[in-house]
Amino acid sequence: MSFSPLTSACSSLGVKSSSLIVQLGFHTAENNKFPGAFVSSPKRTKTKKFSIACSSTDPLLVKAARGDPVSRPPTWMMRQAGRYMAVYRKLAEKHPSFRERSETTDLIVEISLQPWEAFRPDGVIIFSDILTPLPAFGVPFDIEEVRGPVIQSPIRFEDDLKALHPIDLEKLHFVGESLKILRREVGGHAAVLGFVGAPWTIATYIVEGGTTRTYTTIKSMCHTAPNLLRTLLSHLTKAISEYIIYQVESGAHCIQIFDSWGGQLPPDMWEQWSKPYITEIVSVVRNKCPKTPLVLYINGNGGLLERMKGTGVDVIGLDWTVDMADARKRLGSDISVQGNVDPAYLFSPLSAVTKEIQRVIKCAGPRGHILNLGHGVLVGTPEEAVAHFFDVSKSLNHDGSSQNHSMEESKLG
Repeated sequence: MSFSPLTSACSSLGVKSSSLIVQLGFHTAENNKFPGAFVSSPKRTKTKKFSIACSSTDPLLVKAARGDPVSRPPTWMMRQAGRYMAVYRKLAEKHPSFRERSETTDLIVEISLQPWEAFRPDGVIIFSDILTPLPAFGVPFDIEEVRGPVIQSPIRFEDDLKALHPIDLEKLHFVGESLKILRREVGGHAAVLGFVGAPWTIATYIVEGGTTRTYTTIKSMCHTAPNLLRTLLSHLTKAISEYIIYQVESGAHCIQIFDSWGGQLPPDMWEQWSKPYITEIVSVVRNKCPKTPLVLYINGNGGLLERMKGTGVDVIGLDWTVDMADARKRLGSDISVQGNVDPAYLFSPLSAVTKEIQRVIKCAGPRGHILNLGHGVLVGTPEEAVAHFFDVSKSLNHDGSSQNHSMEESKLG
């Protein structure tokens, strides 16, 4: 696939494929083993912009995200680059700082490509963190060995808002540079994925001062300082929107929005304190990048599916506690879904992994499904199981026949 530096990915329009109705079935494809408070203008970095071609040449994942017909469900894994891989652990020994690994272009690219080189997933997600952009708009943070992310100056009072400023994308140059390199390295063989944290989730860290199990400070702020919290969320919404557009212009085919802690809110509170800001992000990005699919993932989202659909995203990421068939009934056929194999399945016999993949794909149906785990890859996951996950997914095609890996399971079990 060639990319034009003259046309922005955020302004070019694609042409949808014809509405082909495909029946679900499986067959072994032996030849397919690898196939609004702060409104001043942010600083923008100069970046080569990529064009989004028509859907006939888009990566399989992008087609599935848009609901276009696909021959098989595309597959990737959240946290597919990480500590479960021996090659990553070896690199981390040499570069023990997570901030260094996630904020140095060469290391970001190397780590992002480790699972690509090992498993050939259909999506290559940039190695980064949802907190990475915080210093670029006035919120410095550290990552401590035991405590994890720590924000020394949390925002809890009106005066604290003075530290915030429009996002300075020059401070995130390593993200843009990495995405451009990944796009070139992967070519048209997989989608390059960017990601961000949703405003509510980012706000939990900024208000609580780091990770928390109770969220009492920010939840109480909804009632004791609602205007302060709205101002913070509005600022985050603008910054995150700009950050998404920057990632797309740098080469990301698709963006996942992680509202990781949105599931900690009661549904009516999520409707008030998270959904409007995600909806605004979707609107802004859709205006600038109309053909870039947006995925929304919330951990513990069983009670929020219909509300999530109302944000206008293209894909709903399901965690493993949601039944795929039930999610399809609740969401309808006019939106794509992603997921949702329990990550713990990868510690099971490989025959069990095969059966669960088949079950999830069958329940999801032949259109608009991206196969993934229901959460990130767990530390200690056998690399053999991850390889098997991808091999099985690539062998299951949407057509009228029905075959499985039963002949292989005796060898794999």
